[in-house]
Amino acid sequence: MSYIFLSLLFMELILRVAIEEHVIHVFSRGALVFSLFSLSISFLFVAISNLFKKKVKLLLGSLFLLFFGIIYASQLVYHDVFRTFYSFYSAANVGQALGFFDTILNTIGSNIVWILILFIPPLLFVVFGKKVLSNKRIPIVYSVAFAISFIFVHLLGLFVITYEDEKQNSAYDLYYNSSSPVLSVEKLGLLTTMRLDLQRQLTNWSPVIEPPSIAVGNTYVPSEEVEEDVEVDDGNNNESKETEPEIEPEYNVLDIDFDALIENTEDETLRMMHQYFKNVKPTEKNEYTGKFKGYNLIMLTAEGFAPYAVSEELTPTLYKMSNQGYQFTDFYVPLWGVSTSDGEYVALTSLIPKKGVWSFSESSKNHLPFVMGNQFKRLDYKTVAYHNHTFNYYDRDLSHPNMGYEYKGIGNGLDVKKIWPGSDLEMMEETVDEYVNDAPFHAYYMTMSGHLEYNFGGNNMALKNKSKVDHLDYSSQAKAYVATQIELDRALEYLINQLEEAGVMDNTLFVLSADHYPYGLEYETIDELTGKSVDRNFGIYKSDLIIYAKGMEEVVIDEPVSSLDIIPTVSNLLGLEYDSRLLMGRDVFSNKEPLVLFEDKSFITVKGKYNATTGEFMSNSGENPDQAYIDFISAKVNEKYYYSTQILDKNYYDIVINQ
Repeated sequence: MSYIFLSLLFMELILRVAIEEHVIHVFSRGALVFSLFSLSISFLFVAISNLFKKKVKLLLGSLFLLFFGIIYASQLVYHDVFRTFYSFYSAANVGQALGFFDTILNTIGSNIVWILILFIPPLLFVVFGKKVLSNKRIPIVYSVAFAISFIFVHLLGLFVITYEDEKQNSAYDLYYNSSSPVLSVEKLGLLTTMRLDLQRQLTNWSPVIEPPSIAVGNTYVPSEEVEEDVEVDDGNNNESKETEPEIEPEYNVLDIDFDALIENTEDETLRMMHQYFKNVKPTEKNEYTGKFKGYNLIMLTAEGFAPYAVSEELTPTLYKMSNQGYQFTDFYVPLWGVSTSDGEYVALTSLIPKKGVWSFSESSKNHLPFVMGNQFKRLDYKTVAYHNHTFNYYDRDLSHPNMGYEYKGIGNGLDVKKIWPGSDLEMMEETVDEYVNDAPFHAYYMTMSGHLEYNFGGNNMALKNKSKVDHLDYSSQAKAYVATQIELDRALEYLINQLEEAGVMDNTLFVLSADHYPYGLEYETIDELTGKSVDRNFGIYKSDLIIYAKGMEEVVIDEPVSSLDIIPTVSNLLGLEYDSRLLMGRDVFSNKEPLVLFEDKSFITVKGKYNATTGEFMSNSGENPDQAYIDFISAKVNEKYYYSTQILDKNYYDIVINQ
């Protein structure tokens, strides 16, 4: 029993040491929690295995330790590639990972020492198990005692968790109320994190929120700043005053009778949702409303794109579009649990992904009225979407047609070379003619050229453009990354030239954002490319949002903005009919206060940055706000997580909006 327990503990500790950002947390309070749960699992295994004779016990013990060795090794490799841990939902779709087979092999190679260490416990058990295991069955009373010990130690682990503060991202919060894989592994251990994930998959669990909420769409005003309106006697009270009539503001809303919906539902969750969205303050129409009404729209989610890919010399088209359009100086693309797919989901739906599932795949069964494809399809635009990788990867063959697109990828109509990664330029060359002469149109591209790994051995786009970066005073990895982004730039250059030739460039709006930061780069390489040490909590996610049209006025937006804000902002610019209450982002040109939120529920507002893991607030002014403000914004963040999940699970748009 001791060997099983020590083996699990050993694997957990090796995983933590191997993942460098968790080295300092190896012996944190979380160590007690995962030790107790590892001990309880060990008691349960021994209670069962002791019912058998030596050969069966040896076989069961070997398989048990081998299984967990594979689990820990695979999670180590997955984290090294994607900076998070896989869920059972993703594991069930493991076949799609073969598309990254070379990357997986390279990652295994770079971690081979750690992987071999993880398999030491099962190896030693196989070698020495015969010598130490008894050939006799242990009396049933011992198995009962071990089973009781399993229950006792498990309850003790729950007590330790319950005894801890219930604050956000605590062990208690992660165990009972919320989900954040990386934080959960740190504070609960990998095995407990995966057990919870499996339980939640089987029960269709959703994050917990306490109704009624304190935040619901209102504006926080500290009590000491509230002043009563006082009428000042200036001696002219008897004189008539001419006042201009107030102009009634128009809002970006649809005609939804929430009161009737509340009255006519017996579903308590739906009733709470109707009440919440009824009370969310909508955004007003403004001077930017309809500025590009009637324009064609080309929207791109650019794989691994980041500001340090942009230079006047090497990526002149990206440079022009970044500096001549709307310039977002404080734009963020958070990293979510399902990497590229979740990045797409946020940018195209203005909803936060549900933890533990592929939200875009799940959304393929739902009504999505606010995605650009469906909005423009209702206006009789030609709506097309393309991806220069396998057409059904992440189930895009289900999600993208549901967004209103005629969708093509490799394998269902996109005739491009199947190389790693695919060429964005070739994708443009093969697709532009399908819509450029059929205005009005909306085309969406999920690009591929910027994908990891960033080297000149296995990345065809890096190798293709190697001569253009050889002169740079960068490391090989940094050069390879820039070379991949040159292919995106050439694709945009070609696309713009074709639009010019077709005479539609003057009436076309471009919107480009990343799916995530290029996590295939080492942190040191990112520091090298940016010329500074990048903050790992917030700065690593800083990116560029390109909103560009030929001849447009240059406008600088220096407020915090994130990919969650893209759909409401673009919908307003294009003069589309949408309901701003039902989206989690905001129109950045509205008077609604900025809120950027991250996977661990950290956030950025105009006042500063709040790290939800450490509880630290970094003020922009040097004066920290009171705790009530932090609690208020944290409540809003929790609401957005909760209601995004419920919109997905309940197919909520289908309930409140007539199709």
